[in-house]
Amino acid sequence: MATKRLARQLGLIRRKSVAPANEKQGRSKSKQLYDYLIVIDFESTCWNDGKHHNSQEIIEFPAVLLNTLTGEIECEFHAYVQPQEHPILSEFCMELTGIKQAQVDEGVPLKICLSQFCKWIHKIQQQKKIIFATGVSEPSTSAAKLCAFVTWSDWDLGVCLEYECKRKQLLKPVFLNSWIDLRATYKLFYRRKPKGLSGALQEVGIEFSGREHSGLDDSRNTALLAWKMIRDGCLMKITRSFNKGTGFCKYIGKFPGQ
Repeated sequence: MATKRLARQLGLIRRKSVAPANEKQGRSKSKQLYDYLIVIDFESTCWNDGKHHNSQEIIEFPAVLLNTLTGEIECEFHAYVQPQEHPILSEFCMELTGIKQAQVDEGVPLKICLSQFCKWIHKIQQQKKIIFATGVSEPSTSAAKLCAFVTWSDWDLGVCLEYECKRKQLLKPVFLNSWIDLRATYKLFYRRKPKGLSGALQEVGIEFSGREHSGLDDSRNTALLAWKMIRDGCLMKITRSFNKGTGFCKYIGKFPGQ
């Protein structure tokens, strides 16, 4: 058991259930709108030089697919992305994220990464009959399974990816225009402000697994927190969405528990 636990902490076990053994087969207390959640947590270029930088670029693009009924992480996507505007990572960035210069040098430009990600999305859509819906208020009665994206704050999809795509004139996948901000959802559901992702996990009795500021580990831990919230009765809903044709980011409906 100790060896398995150590392997999980080191991120060597990729596919795992985030449900406790006695709850793995149990249903959540609330009927979820979404059968699946895709959790994303980018890492980007960053500096600690006192200067104001407006051109952060994604350098790690992870995503994990969470089954909201079982708590199982059923598959993952992961890629290192080659920055074009600032190709040399700062020492601060490498120390913070654990990402090495060689890893981004061997990575792919964001345009190619988005294409690879879309292929991954298409594959799981075919395999699991997933569809994406915006602002869903009622459970689906069709055979298709609804899916939504989840991030810890609005930064990943509302700022980082949005502005990098605009700067580089890249077409952002339309399904990334709506998401659940788990930080805001957590704050309103538990009625307390979380002290970061690690602090939020600690507050609900879960230890962070892996390396903080590793995009893949952060994504897995965010999925772990989402599953815990679902088991506690939180109804996951879209919280942010870009209006079509305007790029304006707005709140959608009410937050869970309100």
